[in-house]
Amino acid sequence: MEPDLFTAAAEERQEKDPSSSPLAVRMRPRTLDEVVGQQHLLKPGSPLRRLVGAGPGGGPGPAGPSSVILWGPPGTGKTTLAYVVSKATDKRFVELSAITAGVKEVRAVIEGARRAAGGFGRETVLFLDEIHRFSKAQQDSLLPAVENRWVTLIAATTENPYFSVISPLLSRSLLLTLESLTDEDLKGLLARALADERGLRGSLSLPSDAEAHLLRIAGGDARRVLTALEAAAGAALDKGESEISLQTVEETVDRAAVAYDRDGDQHYDVASALIKSIRGSDVDAALHYLARMIDAGEDPRFIARRLMISASEDIGLADPTALPTAVAAAQAVAMIGFPEAALTLSHATIALALAPKSNTATTAIGAALADVRAGSAGPVPSHLRDGHYQGAAKLGHAKGYVYPHDVPGAIAAQQYAPDAVHGKRYYEPTRYGAEARYADVVEKVRERLRGE
Repeated sequence: MEPDLFTAAAEERQEKDPSSSPLAVRMRPRTLDEVVGQQHLLKPGSPLRRLVGAGPGGGPGPAGPSSVILWGPPGTGKTTLAYVVSKATDKRFVELSAITAGVKEVRAVIEGARRAAGGFGRETVLFLDEIHRFSKAQQDSLLPAVENRWVTLIAATTENPYFSVISPLLSRSLLLTLESLTDEDLKGLLARALADERGLRGSLSLPSDAEAHLLRIAGGDARRVLTALEAAAGAALDKGESEISLQTVEETVDRAAVAYDRDGDQHYDVASALIKSIRGSDVDAALHYLARMIDAGEDPRFIARRLMISASEDIGLADPTALPTAVAAAQAVAMIGFPEAALTLSHATIALALAPKSNTATTAIGAALADVRAGSAGPVPSHLRDGHYQGAAKLGHAKGYVYPHDVPGAIAAQQYAPDAVHGKRYYEPTRYGAEARYADVVEKVRERLRGE
């Protein structure tokens, strides 16, 4: 790490008075062995072990450690792992945040790394937090340094790197996926924070019901659980209590942490889960995901658009009222907004989840599009072509066309599709819900069109 004067002063103050730092900072692991969870990334010989020089291959050479991209939800230890590397390695360590740094800062780090390597033979580890905030051009500026191993990059992101990190950088790095911490992981972290000299030093106890509530509101986030513990501990000490009661936890922390980022991966994952729950007719799961989106402040118009798509994609003619219901919900949501829009979205979600399902509208247009894109189109039959303009009759346009309303039943036996797809059946109705009626009708209509 290469701290500036102010960073060095802050670190010196924290060493003299650890209580000046948040509990989550004070309890940050000092070695990889203290890291909670992520054991799949910390096995002997793993890239992270090699970065800190632990075990064979930890040093420089042709099989030196690769650059890594750490991808995972907030509070799973991305910054912690980089911090451990900075403390444990004898390599030069530089930290940048994509929020404040730009190409100029990246180039300065790379130039410094080249000088350190050439003049002193020291390798440089660059930790870049929130790499997904870098533009394509900014990420491009890292490529030469990573490719030539002027720096070993540790990049952290909460967003899917396949969408947020450029392919050349991905191909030159190892992608390590961090998992949300389990309740057992967080229990161990709480126990350590309660007893450790860097934490609460055994000054308070934590009953099981209060612990369970802390785990519930943490949502697998280590930083969140320690922040909540610190707030509850402060309140308990102020009241002169020797334990952190459930009531104290509830008073200091009133909401659970919901893993949802409106601009990130969770935006699409939760939306996908909502639609798949509706498709699967699990109304309770659908309402759960809807609640997560509402609580996170998702745009209600986005939710309504997804419901309209679901009405045609997964329900279709099995319940012809599904699409009008979804459209009406979208119109109402646009007019009233939150918080009342939650009621309308709930109304529509329940109706769609419990509606009979049919995806025939989806498969029918998919099959038709596949034929068109494969070249099965051909000219429009001449009797169907526009015959209104001057000269159309000479070309034979509209000649022989039978006006359906002029025949009994209003179905004329004539060819409508081009020759290339004449007789092709795209719509295959189910017998679910109201579509059973269409199944009977379509066969009779096809027979009449064939003149049978």
